[in-house]
Amino acid sequence: MEPLSRRTEIILPPPAVKKSACAIRGARLALGAILLLSLLQLLPALHSREQKKKKADYGIGLSIELSASEDTVVQAVQAVVNDGIIQGSKEYNKDKFVDKAQPATSSSLFSEYKGTGKVFYKVREQVLAPVNFKESNDQGTLAVRYIVESKGALQTVVRIDALFAEDFRRVVHPSDGSVESAEYQDIQGRVDTLESEQKQAVEGARHRQEELARKSLERKAAEEQAALTARAQTLASTPEQQVEYLRRQVERIVKAPGAQLKSAPFHSATNLKTLDAATEVVILIVTPYWYGVETEDGQHGWVNHTQLEPLP
Repeated sequence: MEPLSRRTEIILPPPAVKKSACAIRGARLALGAILLLSLLQLLPALHSREQKKKKADYGIGLSIELSASEDTVVQAVQAVVNDGIIQGSKEYNKDKFVDKAQPATSSSLFSEYKGTGKVFYKVREQVLAPVNFKESNDQGTLAVRYIVESKGALQTVVRIDALFAEDFRRVVHPSDGSVESAEYQDIQGRVDTLESEQKQAVEGARHRQEELARKSLERKAAEEQAALTARAQTLASTPEQQVEYLRRQVERIVKAPGAQLKSAPFHSATNLKTLDAATEVVILIVTPYWYGVETEDGQHGWVNHTQLEPLP
């Protein structure tokens, strides 16, 4: 067995090591205290900076340019003004928005607008401390103003501002931007819907025009076919000669480099297929500028008369 003194030297650290460990712990505590003190000194400045930032957010309003005509944007804004609700705020936690709002021609919460464009207002009276307005803690009036100004054929600027005024103190509180942003989203959605409806109306009118033209030309084709048959019978003595005459009158080939088979006799009509050069077609309808034809595979469509030529 080893002597007791040797085992004691191995278990207990030397005095120098103990001093070094204590010094390190002390230094760490001192450094932590310095860092904590520095952080505490910085907190007022950080809080002040955050307060300034939040304060600056109030009353900014919202101004956005939409890629739409002034008429379309005005229709969308009028629909929003008359919808009876103010988005982006509420009176109670269970609410989703402020309701019972009314359209108005003006509001005392805003100074008289003397700029260009069209101005609209939506007002809710006796609203109880709506959220997202700075320090609103009483009953009062909430008003939203919309300014629509054209900047071009498809460029329209919308400016939205929201204010809340207390009934008792008459203090006016600006919005933090929540109302303006939510109302704009509603306007943008309505603009998209209106443009989609307008596009569908144009497409529907075009299809109706093409259908009327098709039916009219089909009647005309039937009349011309009857006249052509009568002429063939007059000019040709045998059935074979009559068939050959009719064939030469109604068959054509596509000129190089080819042609587009259209759904209607208009340059803007939909392309049904591409006809290669030398493709044979049968003329069913004749107009001053277009031929209604049938292809070898039985498809019907329209080809401009300049893109066809007689059989060789």
